[in-house]
Amino acid sequence: MDFQQLCTLETFQQVWSHYGYGGNLQDAVDQEFTRIKGLTYLDHAAATLYPESLVRDYCQDISRNVYGNPHSHSPSSRLTHDTVERVRYRVLQHFNATPQEYSVIFTSGCTAALKLVAESFPWRPQTESEAGSLFCYFTDSHTSVVGIRGLLSGRGVVALCISPSEVVNRAKEEAQGEDVIYQTPHLFCYPAQSNFSGRKYPLSHVKGIQMRHLYPACDHQGRWFVLLDAASHVSCSPLNLQDCPADFIPISFYKMFGFPTGLGALLVRNDAADMLKKTYFGGGTAAAYLSGEDYYVQAANISDRFEDGTVSFLDIIALNHSFEALYRITGGMNNIQQHTFGLARYTYMLLSSLCHGNRQPVAQIYNEGQFESPSTQGAILNFNLVDSLGQMIGYSQVDRMASLYNIHLRTGCFCNTGACQSFLGITNQQMKRNLQAGHVCGDSIDLVDGQPTGSVRISFGYMSTFEDCQKFLKFVAECFVEKPITVDQERLEKLKMATTGTQSFNLNPPIKFTNEKIYNVDEKEKPTEPSLKGLGQRDLNSHREAYTLTNIYIYPIKSCGAYEVHDWPVGPLGLLYDRGWMVVNGNGVCLSQKRETRLCLIRPQVHLTSNKLLLQASGMDSISVPLENNNQMNTSYRVCQTKVCNDRVETVDCGDEAASWLSNFLGQPCRLIRQNPDFTRDMKKGPRGVATSTSLSLVNEAQYLMINHASVELIQKLMRSRQDNSEGDQLLDTQNVISRFRANLVIAGVEPFEEDNWSHLIIGNTQFVVAGQCGRCQMVGVDQDTGTKTKEPLMSLSAYCTGKVTFGLYLAHQLPEGSSPGSVLSVGSLVQPESQKS
Repeated sequence: MDFQQLCTLETFQQVWSHYGYGGNLQDAVDQEFTRIKGLTYLDHAAATLYPESLVRDYCQDISRNVYGNPHSHSPSSRLTHDTVERVRYRVLQHFNATPQEYSVIFTSGCTAALKLVAESFPWRPQTESEAGSLFCYFTDSHTSVVGIRGLLSGRGVVALCISPSEVVNRAKEEAQGEDVIYQTPHLFCYPAQSNFSGRKYPLSHVKGIQMRHLYPACDHQGRWFVLLDAASHVSCSPLNLQDCPADFIPISFYKMFGFPTGLGALLVRNDAADMLKKTYFGGGTAAAYLSGEDYYVQAANISDRFEDGTVSFLDIIALNHSFEALYRITGGMNNIQQHTFGLARYTYMLLSSLCHGNRQPVAQIYNEGQFESPSTQGAILNFNLVDSLGQMIGYSQVDRMASLYNIHLRTGCFCNTGACQSFLGITNQQMKRNLQAGHVCGDSIDLVDGQPTGSVRISFGYMSTFEDCQKFLKFVAECFVEKPITVDQERLEKLKMATTGTQSFNLNPPIKFTNEKIYNVDEKEKPTEPSLKGLGQRDLNSHREAYTLTNIYIYPIKSCGAYEVHDWPVGPLGLLYDRGWMVVNGNGVCLSQKRETRLCLIRPQVHLTSNKLLLQASGMDSISVPLENNNQMNTSYRVCQTKVCNDRVETVDCGDEAASWLSNFLGQPCRLIRQNPDFTRDMKKGPRGVATSTSLSLVNEAQYLMINHASVELIQKLMRSRQDNSEGDQLLDTQNVISRFRANLVIAGVEPFEEDNWSHLIIGNTQFVVAGQCGRCQMVGVDQDTGTKTKEPLMSLSAYCTGKVTFGLYLAHQLPEGSSPGSVLSVGSLVQPESQKS
């Protein structure tokens, strides 16, 4: 088979079946990457390309929303803060980590993240009684890693450069375990993937070093931390931090998505975070400090502590759209790894088998192994071309010719001098002589005394196609092969066999999320007769006529319209299905009436008998979603994380139909999500020493909000007296005012605001404890019937008229020991309060 026959898609598919992402890849490229038509982009290891829909969605986002400085507290600032926090969760989810395990510190890139570790690591100089800290790194390391040496020269810290082979060859048979006596901190840094050759180093090195099984940790007492340089690896490969719990992981997002640039992150294992010590502190990192005295208290939150000044929040917001585009086009990193490795493997096969007419090889390829598996090799191919006499062809000549063919690649040493020396056989003395000859990093002096000073690198991204390989190989054949073109068939057949054997390799398993469990009312414990113990000795029956429950409202979807019921089951989180769902915007941030007033026009209803949540709104056809997710939904609906009132919550997406319905009605991209039943969120409020059921749904503060009808009537009366003199203002009736406060329970009392002194109460046979008073927000300025904002918010009016800035009580279950919720609340039930003064 000649070279032209080998450069066909059919040949490629014979040796690698994992091409594309289940559809027509060329169609996706034509739609998302129209700007690269006519060119061949093969420099993805330097910066990959962004899809055009990413930029469009991002522009729509920042054109539609007002994002303020997250260090402020205005609505625009809170939107930014919540969106940035949502992105942090998205980053951790991508690497199969949780906020309990890791924190995300945003930086300007991978280099800044490495520098942050270097400047903050608690290096110890050598003393008479104890050895000093070691900084150990691979010869195959990026300049930004080797540069850490520069911080250590004056600190008495030893920098130890080792070859990758030494780590295993000099290992001890048994792990040494953590050194209890000597706690000198040492730092071991290695790349998950070489940016020079694409070689992937074992991720198992992380635990091997931490447990002091591998060299040099096995030979040096102390506590070993691992800095895993993942910048090159994560561009086309999955990284599961459950398998390799490195202490510090620096990344750059443009290598993953192409956009945004100038943004990276340091993932810090929370167990190791306290080891990092800062000296400089910038805006937003201090809990407190004095300008005239050396007094400084760092922020408690790890991310806040290390993000000096205002983060690049608009770039961080763009990451949401980057993740969306990546997964929408490819389905995930496992698919990308399969696709890109196949392209690199095929190109390696043909380029390494390509020969001149005299059967001399055309290329000298720099790699370990034979591209056997994507677990050991990334989508990078590094080489130099050789003429028919065996003389090296300078990389600058290859680069210039490639430009004429509109092929984009990279040449030089790629900021990895150690790997360049190792593969090209350049000694330290030669490097120094090359410098004396005028050669510096980044210039076009490619040969000194006939020896190469660097090489050519091509690399693939998730949007790379077989045609890119084809054009590159034909370019090499046309420009640098002495005719007739020949192929080393024996070598090619061996490589084909090796490729065939890798078809069934084991990838890192996909991230698995906990499935939803079914919660059936009938399966819950039967209501138990509550005990009145602890409610005081007052005769509560004397108030039988004074206090009754007049209204029950549930709000199935947070911030959407109320659903009024006559009686309703009490669940473990409050009224059953109250605030069980919420609407999030395109960035996964919770939408409330503060940001989208029209949410109140969505009128959800819960149908217990048919197991459906019905979504209704004027001008829209009604749709429904299941109250409890079935098995099919468990496997197909994604789990995500977001924030409610600064609390992290784990949620489950409710599908595309509900998302489309909400997006059409609200006029912006949004989705319906529900709280994952396997996730527990605890209530912060509540008197100490009181037994309460404190798990929360997606409510802001507590399980229930209760208001007093008499208190509402007083506010309305004060409003009437004021509005009589306000021309054009429309008088609000009592029910309109009640609806704006969005309470679950409305009671009829005797005196306005008498409830402010209550500490406990019983409604029917259900026991409650008062968790606190509700500080009113601007949502009470939204008319719940029209979705429009009132000229003067009720919160301001009530404060002006009554001197109060709170209205209503937060309640939580008070349970006898060993019991659980299970009763039913009914309109007309007796309300029996207990005052704090009793």
